[in-house]
Amino acid sequence: MNMLSRLREIVDDVANASSFRQALNLLVVNVRAALGTEVCSVYLINRTRDRFLFAANEGLNQSYVGQYTLAAGEGLVGLVAERAEPINLKDAMSHPRFRYLPQIGEEPFHSFLGVPVIHHRIVLGVLVVQQRDERKFDESEEAFLVTLAAQLATLLAHAEATGEVLALTSNDAVRENQLFRGVGGSPGIGIGTAVVMQPLADLNSVRERETENVTQELLIFDRAVESAREDIRRIGEQFGGSLPAEELALFDVYLHMLDDTAIPGDVRERIRLGQWAQGALKQVIREHLRTFEQMEDPYLKERGADVKDLGLRVLAYLQDTRQKKQHFPEHTILVGEEITPGMLAAVPADRLVGVVSLAGSGASHVAILARSLGIPAVMGAVDVPLYDVEHTTLVVDGFCGEVYVNASKHLLDEYALLIAAEKEFVAELDTLKDLPPETTDGWQVRLWVNIGLAGDLSRSLDRGAEGIGLFRTEVPFMTQDRFPTEEEQRLIYREHMTAFEPRPVTMRTLDIGGDKALSYFPIDEENPFLGWRGIRVTLDHPEIFLVQVRAMIKANAGLEGQLRIMLPMISSVSEVDEAKKLIEQAYREVCEEGIDVKHPQIGVMIEVPAAVYQARVLARRVDFLAVGSNDLTQYMLAVDRNNPRVAELYRELHPSVLAALRDVAKSAHAEGKPIGICGELAGTPVGAVLLMGMGYDVLSMNATNLPRIKWVIRNISFRRARRILSRAMTMDDPLEIDRFTRKEMIDAGLGRAIPRIHD
Repeated sequence: MNMLSRLREIVDDVANASSFRQALNLLVVNVRAALGTEVCSVYLINRTRDRFLFAANEGLNQSYVGQYTLAAGEGLVGLVAERAEPINLKDAMSHPRFRYLPQIGEEPFHSFLGVPVIHHRIVLGVLVVQQRDERKFDESEEAFLVTLAAQLATLLAHAEATGEVLALTSNDAVRENQLFRGVGGSPGIGIGTAVVMQPLADLNSVRERETENVTQELLIFDRAVESAREDIRRIGEQFGGSLPAEELALFDVYLHMLDDTAIPGDVRERIRLGQWAQGALKQVIREHLRTFEQMEDPYLKERGADVKDLGLRVLAYLQDTRQKKQHFPEHTILVGEEITPGMLAAVPADRLVGVVSLAGSGASHVAILARSLGIPAVMGAVDVPLYDVEHTTLVVDGFCGEVYVNASKHLLDEYALLIAAEKEFVAELDTLKDLPPETTDGWQVRLWVNIGLAGDLSRSLDRGAEGIGLFRTEVPFMTQDRFPTEEEQRLIYREHMTAFEPRPVTMRTLDIGGDKALSYFPIDEENPFLGWRGIRVTLDHPEIFLVQVRAMIKANAGLEGQLRIMLPMISSVSEVDEAKKLIEQAYREVCEEGIDVKHPQIGVMIEVPAAVYQARVLARRVDFLAVGSNDLTQYMLAVDRNNPRVAELYRELHPSVLAALRDVAKSAHAEGKPIGICGELAGTPVGAVLLMGMGYDVLSMNATNLPRIKWVIRNISFRRARRILSRAMTMDDPLEIDRFTRKEMIDAGLGRAIPRIHD
C-alpha cells in the first residue's frame, strides 16, 4: 500500500472512531505501523494549566497515558510547540532541550521526529515518533507525518471546542461555562433546558431500486405528499395566532413546493421510469439541494434547507414513521443538527425560549420565524456536542451568536439581569415607531429595510421603516419552474409598492448567474464568484431584463411612491449606459400602452472594488448609489464569510473596507447624489454610527434591527459620530477598531444597544 492510501486509511479510521479517546489510540497504532517505528505518541495542550498531557501512545508505558504531563516549554515536545514546525533529529539525546523521561518507559531512543498539530495558527498538540537507532527520518516520512497532522487539526480543534480534550487533560469531571460560537440568527437571550430534536427520516439511508408496481408506488407517494401538505397547513394554523398574516407566506411557499408542478411532479416522473417512491424522492431532493447549495446569496442558499425539510417530511410518511412524543420543559432550548419550522411548531409557544441549530445561517427559514416570534436563536454552531447537551442548562445569546453549556451560577445571574434589561429596552423601542431617526443635534438619516418575501412587509412597517432599500426580485423567480411572466411579476411588485405607499421602493434587477443559477436556467462555471452573474446575465439576455423592468414600472402606476431601479454587480460605466438604454426603452413601451406612470430613478450597486474607484463617474450617470457591503467586503478582502476556514478574516470594520465606504460616500456627494447602504453593517449599532459619520443618507437593513438602530441615532450627536469615525480611520487593525468603537458607544451611553456580558 502506498503512503497516500495509508494516509487516507488512517484519517478515515480516526474520523470514524466511536470516541475521541479511541481516535487517538487508533492514530498512534496506525502511524507506528505505517512508518515502522518503535514509538508513536500524542501530546495535547491544556491551556488552563499551561502543560502538555501524554494523551496517547503505542510503544511506551501505557499506565502513564492520561496521567503524565510536561510543562509547555519542556523538552523537545515543548520546542516543537514553541517553533510551530517539525523537528527531525538523528541523535535527540545530544540536543540541549532533550529531556529523558524514564517514568513513561523511555529507553535510549535516539531518532526523534515531532510535528505540531496546528489549527488556525494555534498549536493544539504534538505528534511524535521515535526509534532506538541513530538515523534521521527521511523527507517522505517527515512529509507523511506533517500531512497527517494537518488533516487531523480539524478533528482536534472540534474535540477541544466540545470539551473532549479538556476531559482528557483535566481532572475536572465537568467544565463550567463551555462556550460555542455560531452566528446570531435571532436577537435576544434565552436560558433553558436543551431538548435535542432529530429529523423524521434520513434520505441518505434510502437505497435506490426498481419497482415492479409503478401504480402502487404512485398511490403511496400521493398519500405521503397529501399528509405532508396537511402537516404544513397545520403548522401554518398553529403559527397563525402569533405571526402577522403576511409572514405566513413562508408556508405558502412550502405548499407551492408540494404542488403537482413542483417537486412531486419530478418524483412521479422518476417513479414512472421504474424507480420506487423513496428512491425517486431521494434523487429529486438531492438535485434540488445541489442547485441551492451552489448559490452565493445566503438568503437564497438557505432555501435549500426548506427543500430538505419537505423531502424528509414526505419520506417520513413513505416510511410510516412519526416524531416520537417528546417532553418539553417549561423553558425549552430546541437543539438540532438542522432545526426546521416543523420542529419549532412541535414545542408549545409558551415553553420555547431559544433555538440552537448546528446548520444554517441568519437567512434560514427557521431564523426568520424565530425573529418574528421573538425567540433568540444561534445558527451554524457546528461544534456544539449534540448528544452531550441533552437535558443540560444552556444559555443562548442571539446577539453575539454564542451558546454556553453548563453555565455557572454567576454567569446565569449576569444573563438573567441582561434579559430583564433587554425586555425593558425592547418595550422602550416600541415607542419610537413614529419618531424620526434624528440625532441629538438635528442630523437626519433615513432607515429603510431589505426585503425578500411578502412576509417581510408587515414586520417592516410595524417597525417604522421609511422605505425599501433592497427588494430581492430574484426570490419570486426561485418559486417558479420557469421565468415568471410580466403580469406575474407586476402583481408581486405592486403588492410591495402598495404596502409601502407613499414610501420609496428600491427594486434590484434580477441578480442571478454564476453560483446563483435558477433551476430552469442552469449555469456551470469553475469560478462562479467571478463569473456570469448580476447585470452581466441580464444585459446578455435583454428579453429577460426588459420584461422585468416593464413589470416594475407598471407596478408603480397611479402611486405616489418613487420606484427606484437598482443595478447589481456593476463593474464598468458601459454596463450602466447599456442598462439605462434598456430601461428607457421599457419606459417608452409602457407609456405607449397608455399607462400614465412617472419615470423611475436609476441607481448602481457598489459591490466590487472597480466600482469603488469609479464611484464618482458612475454617480454622474445615475440618480443614486447604494453599497452592497456584504459583497464589497468579501471582494475587498477575498474572503467568503460562509466558509468557516476563513470566516474569521471577514471583517466589516477592516480599515480598507471603511476607507472604501468613506470614499464612495464622498464620490456620491461630490456629484450631488444620495448614497445608501444595504448590507449587514448598516443594521449594527457600531456600523450605523460609522456610516452616519461618513454621511450616508440611507441605511437599509433587516427589519428586526431597525428599532435598535433608530434608538442609537436618536441618542447620539452627529458631531460625536464624526469624531468616532475620524479616530477609527487612523487605526490599522480591525480588532483595534472594534474595541475602540464599542468602548466609544458605551461611553456615549449607548451600551444598551450592544448587550454583552463580556468582551
